[in-house]
Amino acid sequence: LIFIATMKHLAAYLLAILGGNNDPDEAAIKAILSSIGGEADSAKIQQLLKELKGKDINEIIKEGSAKLVVTSGGGGGSAAAASATGGEAAAEPEPEEEEEEESEADLGGGGLFGGSDDDDDW
Repeated sequence: LIFIATMKHLAAYLLAILGGNNDPDEAAIKAILSSIGGEADSAKIQQLLKELKGKDINEIIKEGSAKLVVTSGGGGGSAAAASATGGEAAAEPEPEEEEEEESEADLGGGGLFGGSDDDDDW
C-alpha cells in the first residue's frame, strides 16, 4: 500500500467497513469525513481505493501487524520477544505486585481547610 492516502482517509475507509459497507467508495469516505468536519482529498481517496481494490482488508492488517512485531521499536518489547521466540519468554509469569490499600479512616485533611483534625463542626 503506497502511503499517498493520509491516515484520515484510511480511517474513514476502515470505519465504513466497520459500519457494514464491505466495499466503501469515495462517496462513503467523504461522507464519514464530512460528518466530523474533515476535508476529503479526492485524489488521495482515489489512490487509496486503487491500492485496496480486490484486497481483503483483514489480510492487509494481519500482514502489517506481523511486520510491526518484527520492527517494534518500543513498548511491549516482551510481547514481541515472546512472539519471536515461540512464546518461551511468556512461560515465566511475572509476580503480581500487591497494591497497598489506603486507609479511609484517617481522612482528616491535616488542617488543609483550616481548623484542626479534631474539629467535628461540619
